[in-house]
Amino acid sequence: MAQLSANLGFLWTELTLPDAVRAAAKAGFGAVECHWPYQTAVVDLRAALRETGLPMLGLNTLRGNPGEMGLAALPGRQAEARAAIDQAIAYADAIDAANIHVMAGTASGGDAAETFADNLRYACAATRRTILIEPLNHRDAPGYFLQTSAQAHAIISTLGLANLKLLFDCYHLQIIEGDLTRRLEALLPHIGHIQIAAVPSRAEPDSGEVDYRHILHVVDQIGYAGWVGAEYRPLRSTQEGLGWMVRLCP
Repeated sequence: MAQLSANLGFLWTELTLPDAVRAAAKAGFGAVECHWPYQTAVVDLRAALRETGLPMLGLNTLRGNPGEMGLAALPGRQAEARAAIDQAIAYADAIDAANIHVMAGTASGGDAAETFADNLRYACAATRRTILIEPLNHRDAPGYFLQTSAQAHAIISTLGLANLKLLFDCYHLQIIEGDLTRRLEALLPHIGHIQIAAVPSRAEPDSGEVDYRHILHVVDQIGYAGWVGAEYRPLRSTQEGLGWMVRLCP
């Protein structure tokens, strides 16, 4: 049975991050993850995690300027990218977050590829935590450097870094390329985390074109041992939409 994590970047956003952790625990999630927690005092977030017993699975590096969607693949911005990586590692260490998603940013070409690879080497050498990279779809993130699972797989394989993994976001990858079952099977050795949301709405995952009952069954069958993150935008309030948890994971 899939282990479900609440992504607090989208869920319970009306609450402070520590209170959102508490709400996720009450709702029955076994873990939490977030996007950019840096405005929250570490002591407050750590207290909520200890109080609830929920592990924090991950956080993102900063997005940079509006529209950049990250810094790690932007040529000429290495100092900023590495400062963002250092910041993410320090915060992850303070709250014992398992994963750090290094956001590539909007860029293209050989210089961007080399810059991204160099910054990923830096990140993986700087921490024992898992560094994640995630393809983002062209509708939500036009011009984003990392655009397909094949591209991500090639980067991971070429760099050969033990703590570099794929963030397999079913919402993004269904829009980009589909064939989720076969991609999960093929990419399993490289997957560090999985996320779900309805396609195309990005709402609760019990609607839309992807049958997540099937996907969660596949995840179990292939032996994925990690968490599945609920990274969706609630149609109404988070609390009102939580019935999907019973429908998909009875």
